[in-house]
This record gives sequence, C-alpha cells and structure tokens, in this order.
Amino acid sequence: MEMEFISALPEDCLSSILCFTSPHDACRLSAVSADFHSVADSDTVWENFLPSDYRRIVADSVPALQFSSKKELYRKLCDSVLVDSGRKRLKLEKLSGKKCYELSARDLSITWGSESMYWAWTSLPESRFSEVAVLRTMSWLEIQGKIDTEMLTPNTKYGAYLVLKISDRAFGLDLMPSEVSVQVGDNEACRNTAYIRRRENSHVEVIQRMMYGNRTELLKSMVVGGGGEGRLPAEREDGWLDIKIGEFFSGEKSMEVKMGLKEVMGHHLKGGLIVHGIEIRPEN
Repeated sequence: MEMEFISALPEDCLSSILCFTSPHDACRLSAVSADFHSVADSDTVWENFLPSDYRRIVADSVPALQFSSKKELYRKLCDSVLVDSGRKRLKLEKLSGKKCYELSARDLSITWGSESMYWAWTSLPESRFSEVAVLRTMSWLEIQGKIDTEMLTPNTKYGAYLVLKISDRAFGLDLMPSEVSVQVGDNEACRNTAYIRRRENSHVEVIQRMMYGNRTELLKSMVVGGGGEGRLPAEREDGWLDIKIGEFFSGEKSMEVKMGLKEVMGHHLKGGLIVHGIEIRPEN
C-alpha cells in the first residue's frame, strides 16, 4: 500500500521529499525504489545538497570545474577542489555535504616565513598544493591561520588541525611543548599543548632530552598546560601527519576564527618541520 501511494505521487513531490534527506539517504532511496530512482539524479535534488555558495566556489576553482549535472558537481567537490588561486582546498563530506577547508602553507602567517635563512619553500609530489614550507633552523616558531565562519557549514562543530611532516633530520622540535590555540571572534582563546614528534622518538632526540632535561622541565611549567602529556601528531591516510589545534562551533553569525601553533619560549634551535597547511573539518 505504501509503495502504491509513493507511485501515485508526482515527480516534483518526490523531488521535494528527497530534498529533505541527505546525499547518503537520497542514494539509498534511489537504490531501493524505482519511483525515487527516476528523480534522484535530478538537478533539483542535488542542488539542495550543494553548499549555498557553490556558484562562487565553481567560479573560484583552479582549474575551472567542468560538470554536466549538479550530482556530478557534488561528486567532484567531494573529491576536493583548489580555490582562491590554489591557496585553499575545499572538500565536501560525502555523506553529509558539510564543508572542509584546508589552508595552504602560503595562506598561513608564518613568522619570518619569507626569510630564506629560516624557511624554505618547495614543492613535494605528495602535496595537494604547489608549495610547502620547510623550517631550516631558527628558535622562534609561530604559525597562524584565519578563516571566516561564513565559509563553513553553519551550526557545525569543527576541528582545526596543523598538517605536517617531520623530516629525518629534524631537531629540537619537541624539546619544548608547543602551544596550540583557537580563538573565535573576540572570545577568549582556547589553549592546549602539543609535541611535534613522531610516536617513537629517534636516538638523536633521546640524547637531546638527556642533555637539556632539567631546562626542558623548567620551561614546560611556563607553558599553558605544561607538564602534561600534550597532543601528538596522528598519521593520516594521505601520508601526512596532523596535530589537533582545537575545536570551535560555526553558528549562523559570521565570525573570524584564528588558529595557531607556537613555541617561542625555549630559545633553542629547531628545524626539519614541513608545513602543509591547516585543515578545518567537521567533528563527528
């Protein structure tokens, strides 16, 4: 009886029903119901799942996106696309359609990042951007990114992550915990600590901690949250690592979000950090 009722509905009514579902549900209904299948691929349905600013995204894409239907456009955005002259990467969550952005290293504020003595800019085949930043050697490490919540999916909990690699010749990166922070608008920043190191420490890093152990413990106590375990980089499927900077909520109001990592208290030389960018993605 229910299937007979569905079959009697006009196509525009079925389209309206699918528009109140999710991309995942629309595909499932299309697979189990011949009636829904006839309208599930329509532009009317899939335009509802696209971001409200999808036209701006298409116009800003590099290279320019080519698509024959709104469903194809949705799929391409789920695969990710470069925008803002290649300085940012946008990707949609396949099941929910929520937006995820990654700010490239060039889109970040890196203290003395333009000084070739301290930072090198190079291309890597595994990078999604044309350039990454490589820390040569310096004592002051400060990286910050900004994004406006109007670019993100409204009313969504987001996490900000620094995407990086640690070279085989890295040194001094974890003698001190780094401070990570997220600030939304004029609200007080939420701070935590993180260690830029692999899960298993190298022999050289162990020796460094033996040499500077007492000084390191003293400096830890001066950092917000110092003395705790701190956050460590996690391995990603794409071969990079990421450290969680913090979380925030994108409401209906447009607000600027500042996210960053810094280590400016140790005054010891460090190098070998490869910065890919900062990723802002929905938290499940």
